[in-house]
Amino acid sequence: LPTQGSLLYLDALHTAFPQALALRGTALFSWAPSTSCTPVGWPLPTLYCTPAEAGALPSRAAALRVQLLFALRQRALRVLEAGLAAELHDALATLRTDWAGLAQDMELGRLSPQPGLPEGARGRLEALLVPDVTRAAELRAECAQGFEGIVQRLWPQLEVVVVGTVHGTERLYCDTLRQADCKGLPFYCPFYWVAGALLGVNLWPEEPAPRFLLCPDWAFYEFLPCPAEEEPRTVLLGELWEGREYGLVLTARPGDYRCRAGEVLRVTGFHKQCPVVEPTRRESQTLSVRGESIPEERFYQSLCCAVGMWPGARLVDYVCVESALLGPSSGVCAPHYEVFVELRGLRDLSEGQRYKLDQCLQEDFPIYKSFRFKGSIGPLRLHLVGAGAFARLRDALGTPVPMPRVLREERLLQLIQSAVIS
Repeated sequence: LPTQGSLLYLDALHTAFPQALALRGTALFSWAPSTSCTPVGWPLPTLYCTPAEAGALPSRAAALRVQLLFALRQRALRVLEAGLAAELHDALATLRTDWAGLAQDMELGRLSPQPGLPEGARGRLEALLVPDVTRAAELRAECAQGFEGIVQRLWPQLEVVVVGTVHGTERLYCDTLRQADCKGLPFYCPFYWVAGALLGVNLWPEEPAPRFLLCPDWAFYEFLPCPAEEEPRTVLLGELWEGREYGLVLTARPGDYRCRAGEVLRVTGFHKQCPVVEPTRRESQTLSVRGESIPEERFYQSLCCAVGMWPGARLVDYVCVESALLGPSSGVCAPHYEVFVELRGLRDLSEGQRYKLDQCLQEDFPIYKSFRFKGSIGPLRLHLVGAGAFARLRDALGTPVPMPRVLREERLLQLIQSAVIS
């Protein structure tokens, strides 16, 4: 992380939220099993109440539970930070299912044995705990009242939630957190990363839609105008136009290969002659069984529309699969989409309700409607999976990166199929 990026981030955060840099006032939820060094994000480890070793445990589920326990001990937290919004989402899901166990651990000043928590690491982390009967009682009282807005009830001085990204696969988790557990809190996405390279920083923490200042000396940028021209020609930073969309071509460091990053950006303005951009979509994440190419973000909008027509339902998570990847289990009908959904507040769906998603897709995508009318694309199939299935899938994925929303890996497909309940 360039030092300039860290300083810009801290300055923007302090300007918007003056108490955010309090000593031990930040709780981190991030899993990085390959390293035990200070978590990236903050350049000052004393701001964290979370031990760095907790994020380096071999098990993702164990790491998030330990980080949650240390966060719960600090009533005066100012910031919740997550490398991925999915990590904060899954940590708070653990709070829903295991709050009684967490309260008991806090009351006794211990760390319960669990899979993925080696005894040596458990002993070192447990040495940092002390019994706290009062905080344990407060945790029990708040969780007994339900989990709507639980974050601000447990940490009344909390000012902001900092997440690594709010785009692409992470958007759903941010939306879910905003609507329930983190209701009323602003979300701040400070950095724009592509392929492991830092490209921009968000200087406007209080704005709901993140936009990023591209820093000229962090990488070499080129841009392809969208829609594509007959004879495509890249343009440079000084040739961008406000309001237009561009595909990003990136050379991150000297000696790196020049490549299309698969990101499409919209120029929203300029800050001291440097362009300010908003990521709009990823070209690689599309559904296409007949060349219709439905972007992930647009599919998500159609899914949210369908969920809104299922009374009492709240979308927890989903993945999409092109039927050809499922082999014989997808049946003998025309190629189609298989969608696996986890819901809260609704245990089953009628056939009519399931068909609502196919209808929404036809309304939103005329090309999809045309293929459906011709019969060259079959009806979409919707499957419900059990509670917690996607958290277990992320644990099984075994890497601290966003889980793809359009699944194309056979091992993951088998795992999600095994969780289907209807």
